[in-house]
Amino acid sequence: MSTSPLAACEKLPETIELTSNPKLPDPFTCINSEKVTTKADWSSRRDEISQLFQRYELGALPPKPSGFAAVYLAGKLVILAAEGDKVIQFTADISPATESATPSPGIIAIGGISIPRPKGIVQITFDNGEIAEQNNVGSRGKGKFYDLYGSDHSASAMMAWTWGVSHIIDALEITTRHGIDVKHLAVSGCSWNGKGTLIVGAFEPRIALTIPQESGAGGAGCWRISDAMYARNINTQTARQIIQENVWLSTSFEEYVNTTSKLPFDHHLLAALVAPRALLIINTTQYDWFGPESVWGCMKTANKVYQALGIPDAMGLSQIGNHSHCAFPDSQLPDVGAFVDKFLKGQQTNTSILKTDGENELGFVDADWIDWTVPTLT
Repeated sequence: MSTSPLAACEKLPETIELTSNPKLPDPFTCINSEKVTTKADWSSRRDEISQLFQRYELGALPPKPSGFAAVYLAGKLVILAAEGDKVIQFTADISPATESATPSPGIIAIGGISIPRPKGIVQITFDNGEIAEQNNVGSRGKGKFYDLYGSDHSASAMMAWTWGVSHIIDALEITTRHGIDVKHLAVSGCSWNGKGTLIVGAFEPRIALTIPQESGAGGAGCWRISDAMYARNINTQTARQIIQENVWLSTSFEEYVNTTSKLPFDHHLLAALVAPRALLIINTTQYDWFGPESVWGCMKTANKVYQALGIPDAMGLSQIGNHSHCAFPDSQLPDVGAFVDKFLKGQQTNTSILKTDGENELGFVDADWIDWTVPTLT
């Protein structure tokens, strides 16, 4: 059997005939119908999934700009990016500001974070709204990313944020005295910034640990399951609603919001893009709007990719209600601590965490949504 990185999935064709599939699409079958049976196959399938998300939902992620420079000064990372005669500058704040000779792991905060900053972790705060605005549907093409690449660039706001985080990491790699271990970085954010957190983790391979909090539809929820909730008269966010609220997703996605079953992916595959790196989903059962059933079913399904790779405990889901939105309950502290200690600090902890306080697993039944089997990838 071939072990080439292109053993299963071929180059994505220019035109794909999309057919309706009410189930959650099979992570282990390529667009060309070839089956994923090895870890090398998964590498090619992962690349294919990345291209599909960029084509149908998120827009294109540009490469590193032709001109790039950065400097670190007293707790502030200053970044310059240039394309042709266009130049932008943006910053990220680092706290605590330190010049320690022993670097510490860092956590990139998308618009700030709601989880308590773990002990011994440096926070890098990213003003994502500076790079791509998210005020309302009138924010399309506004922000420094679009000043550089043009207001008509296909990248959605969340893909533009991913670009921003990637270049924060580039800047950390070429500067000194900030005291951050660039090999051990996490990313986190809540609500709409939680949606962006999952996308950053999916598309930036230097992120070691991704912690989206209460991200709902467009984040840890699956479009198909959210649609099924709405069909049962549950007031939850769906694809149809989200495009009327903000510019988090690309204009190409608008064609599919009434027929999400035609999409060749769902967000279990977005989470799968993080694999084999660590992922911890923080969620709540408190609010129907954030799709607790959708998130539970979607992320429980995503964990099957981690199972196939032989690392099920590299992905966790902690879903607990009885608190306000983005208010982090003490009961979830041990879950975050276990993932931080293992994947940022190299300690041995138990990260086998897939739990919800929703009754009867919120009604999610695997057989209703999954018609494929999980292979053991060699």
